Amino acid sequence: MSDRSCMINRIFVFIAVVCAALSATFAALAQTAPPQTLDQAVDFDASIPLGRVEAWIVGFQRLLPNIVVGLIVIAIAYVVGWAISRTFRSWAVRHNRQNLGDVLGSFLKWIAILFGVLLGLTIVVPSLKPGDLLAGLGVGSVAIGFAFQDILQNWLAGLLLLIRQPFQVGDQIIVDSYEGTVDRIESRATIITTYDKRRVIVPNAQVYTNAVTVNTAHPVNRHQYDLGIGYGDDIQIAMDTILGAIAKLPGIESDPKSEVLVWDLAASTVTLRIRWWCSSARADVVKVRSEVLFAVKLALDEAGIDMPYDTQVLLLHDQTDENDGHRGRQREGWPAPGNGETPRPARLVRQETES
Repeated sequence: MSDRSCMINRIFVFIAVVCAALSATFAALAQTAPPQTLDQAVDFDASIPLGRVEAWIVGFQRLLPNIVVGLIVIAIAYVVGWAISRTFRSWAVRHNRQNLGDVLGSFLKWIAILFGVLLGLTIVVPSLKPGDLLAGLGVGSVAIGFAFQDILQNWLAGLLLLIRQPFQVGDQIIVDSYEGTVDRIESRATIITTYDKRRVIVPNAQVYTNAVTVNTAHPVNRHQYDLGIGYGDDIQIAMDTILGAIAKLPGIESDPKSEVLVWDLAASTVTLRIRWWCSSARADVVKVRSEVLFAVKLALDEAGIDMPYDTQVLLLHDQTDENDGHRGRQREGWPAPGNGETPRPARLVRQETES
């Protein structure tokens, strides 16, 4: 038996001894005390304030045993709740689910304490019935639920996240516009540290109801980059050159293999899509991407393969020319003078025609 178990057993034995001693003391006091009812105590000179104070003192003395027993019951409930919480947290730590142990262990502890408080109240005031207390608690719970709807919603969402574990502490995720590493999952929110070392507190309800991308759910991820080569270059030579360049990099996974695909015939380039696999950690992704682009650029330059700029053609025409709108007579661009004469503005031609 461990030291912790021995300590718990000693606590329970001590509480049992104290309860037995108190019970024996109360029994002895009951036998030696003169028979007197609470009504008689209240009737004793109740017309003057001093008599009322004395009646209150006598009533308190009569309730003192119940109060002591009620406090002992509450203390026992607290110890039991503490033991349940510690036991559940120890189990969670052994199974690498510490956040679940913190949230659910605290919840079970307070449930045990609440049960002890209700039981202690029924002992102190015997006229209170547990059914009435539970009914009142139920009505109060509905009111509390409406008042703290968001808090309870986030708490329940956090509990479901901890039980189902769509992601774990240490995973790198994307929630809405936030991306970073999960630090911990609390009862109200999920704490994320972004890659530039900023802390983001996302409510659990928002995490549970929205789409979440878990970048580190698998050890490796596939990444890609689109690269354009000239139409006059040999596509197969370019593909072999790219594959040979990235195969030498230490961060590239050999299985699955890297590949280069002809992805698009653009306006001025043949687009090749480079796809490779590497570790899913953000630091590795950024480093490998930089090494891939650096190696591919040097390899294509050495092979004499062109990576041309985008070619754009801009056509202009004079909208004031008299041939504007006549596609059979007007050239693309500035129209050539007709019969050696400079084209006149369309405004003047229209004025001459109207006159």
